[in-house]
Amino acid sequence: MGEERKLGVGIFGAGWVAGEHARAYLNNPHCRIVAIGSRTERSAKALADRYGLDVRIYTDYQKFLDDPELDVVSICTPPNLHAQETIEAAQAGKHILIEKAIAIKLEDLPRMEKAVKEAGVKTVVSFVLRWNPLFQCIKSLLEQGALGRIFYAEVDYWHGIGPWYKQYSWNIKKDVGASSLLSAGCHAVDAMRYFLGLDKKVVEVFAYSTKIWQEYEYDPTIAGVLKFEDGTIGKISSSIECTTPYQFNIDLLGEHGTIRNNRIYSKKLMPGQTDYAAIPTILPDSGDVTHHPFQGEIDHLIDCILNDVESHVNLSDAVKTHEIIFAMDQSAAEGKPVKLPLL
Repeated sequence: MGEERKLGVGIFGAGWVAGEHARAYLNNPHCRIVAIGSRTERSAKALADRYGLDVRIYTDYQKFLDDPELDVVSICTPPNLHAQETIEAAQAGKHILIEKAIAIKLEDLPRMEKAVKEAGVKTVVSFVLRWNPLFQCIKSLLEQGALGRIFYAEVDYWHGIGPWYKQYSWNIKKDVGASSLLSAGCHAVDAMRYFLGLDKKVVEVFAYSTKIWQEYEYDPTIAGVLKFEDGTIGKISSSIECTTPYQFNIDLLGEHGTIRNNRIYSKKLMPGQTDYAAIPTILPDSGDVTHHPFQGEIDHLIDCILNDVESHVNLSDAVKTHEIIFAMDQSAAEGKPVKLPLL
């Protein structure tokens, strides 16, 4: 038998996150990077040189998609471009890893779903924290019934994205960064859905937003309450104008116990427990790669393609997260509750 053919990978967009995608693809034995694209040839070549890659360089997205060796596309461009680039990649028959936000307009979500469904390609959306060790630990505890039925949940994303980040120049723009949740806080919404159950539906949200960093064209801080169909209550906050080390707070209250980040109190799993027990694990408390494990995400994508299975974080799942976000942003803008579904 001949050597197994490796999937050909292309990365479009050449910023920080594109480098993390490249590093992870290089560590996967079932794929190889064949193309890098960016708005400028200089940035695309710089990414290739950083990882010693002898690949084809593109500045035109359609020519990039026409590359005959391309099987998989990583979309690492600014979020306002993701919807159309996803649709075009699907129509070209490419499997797709989509950085968040997947879209900055609600009406783009069904268009994207339609294109992916018609093409029959595999998708993974980059909610990379699902591979964070704390997330995996919490998920395992919940599956063991440590908390029983969860009736209240809080997740907070606090990460100041200021001029010291390269993305700040476009992140502050309403027509690119779009909102606090779409820019970055979407990780908090996805985390809540992941822990409470991906099939559990939100039926209403009420949110408020505010601003102290005036350079932002939208309110960089938002907080909202979510009502789920079974009566569970959730609270989400996102601030990208805060002055604090990176914080990702997780609080889950259940009938048998409580989880607060890496601390657990469970009468079911640990009878006689008198105080919280701390679990030594890696928390999502920085932007470091260790805390945001792209390797797990990339390996998962390649496995889904090779084994013809759908990802738990595919486009259709991410649409549900984004629908909640659009409802929260609408509520904050209108100053009143918003009922779901929106689509």
